[in-house]
Amino acid sequence: MQNFKKYLLLSVAALAFVSCSNDDDAPAANNVTLEFNNTFKDKTIVLGDATSTSASTNTSAVGQVHHFSEVKYVISNIRLIKDDGSEVPYNVNDLDKGATVIDQAKVASLSYVLSNVPSASYKQIKFGLGIKTEQNTLDQTRFPKFYAAAGANDTAMMWEWGTGYRFTKVEGFYDTDNKAMSIHTGSTVAGEEGAYKQGVNAYRDITLNLTTNATVGKNAPKIKIKADLDKLLSGKINTITLSTGTGMGDNATPNVHTAAQMVKFVDNLGGNVTNDITGMFSVTSVEN
Repeated sequence: MQNFKKYLLLSVAALAFVSCSNDDDAPAANNVTLEFNNTFKDKTIVLGDATSTSASTNTSAVGQVHHFSEVKYVISNIRLIKDDGSEVPYNVNDLDKGATVIDQAKVASLSYVLSNVPSASYKQIKFGLGIKTEQNTLDQTRFPKFYAAAGANDTAMMWEWGTGYRFTKVEGFYDTDNKAMSIHTGSTVAGEEGAYKQGVNAYRDITLNLTTNATVGKNAPKIKIKADLDKLLSGKINTITLSTGTGMGDNATPNVHTAAQMVKFVDNLGGNVTNDITGMFSVTSVEN
């Protein structure tokens, strides 16, 4: 009996030691991967030129058939939200470490790894579609990595007139005769050269609830995010009819984009800040 008691005490002590050791072994931080899936509704987009027979086609709410040859957008200002509501920012002041260009033509760009995220249970994610006003300058010295990625010939996420970055870039074709469409968004400036001030602020802050908490620690979760580009023309805020021309209401080519026309696309893709804070984005799953 005495030996049994000693054995029992030793077993309990061993279990307690293992438990404590397991707790101590839990890392203070781990990676979180954001995996983006660009879709028309639930179908992943396949890009193609004007005569492509394999490109994904979509029909807008007003009946316009369209498909894309290019889909790119900037994600920045990423924050993960804990159960208690506190925010954990991820390199929000460093575009080199905390911003990326999602490019449908580059598979590697669709997965963005957040490194050394503090161990915790997270219920939401927030991020910017575009770049905050105070960072939206073409600063090659401060952020050379992001500057190079955004300015690459096959990316071209910079305005030609050089005051800031493009936030979204969608190229494609519409209607049965495959007229060219070119939708570019980004913040604008007003005033005279040398005395510019903020015009339209096209940056949008996105807030998404996770389908289940992302548990960072021993796990390195993957958060899968859908970007439904059906909403480009058929959004929660605006139903848009594409038209090509030189009038104030024409919107299918960037050289005739007025700020008022551009904002309609911005609000569809990124929400209008007030009653839509998700835009085209939603979380489809969390893999812990």
